[in-house]
Amino acid sequence: MNDDYYMRQALKLGEFSGQVGEIPIGAVVVFHDQIIGTGHNLREHSQLATQHAELIALDMACQKLHSWRLDECTLYVTIEPCLMCAGAILNARVARVVYGAMNPKAGAVKSLYHCLTDSRQNHQVSVRSGVQTVASRRLMQSFFKNKRQRGSKD
Repeated sequence: MNDDYYMRQALKLGEFSGQVGEIPIGAVVVFHDQIIGTGHNLREHSQLATQHAELIALDMACQKLHSWRLDECTLYVTIEPCLMCAGAILNARVARVVYGAMNPKAGAVKSLYHCLTDSRQNHQVSVRSGVQTVASRRLMQSFFKNKRQRGSKD
């Protein structure tokens, strides 16, 4: 398996998320070429601020491995993680993050902050960006375009 394959899996989750009225972000955690955690945004349905795709996928992976340490795992996410998710990634000791599109308004990996690679942290994460960028960006843009046409705010 490769990064494109796993990112396509995250994109499927993001598409589902958008279909049910959530911000269309999907995430997949991979351990030794096996998906052990999946998530999509659930903030609107749960009314919990922490229900981001990344956190849901990380929680599932921790439960699967019976450990909070995900130091042999890769997290695939359609959009650059926010500050909250970057903190969880660091705390879980995730080895690698692969994401699709940049998040210029809230990105904490490269856009606004460099949390995952900051040498002042006790853990640094290997990062690859730009995997399935066009599909990831298109998914977000389409969702918000439709939302604006319906007159919804976010």
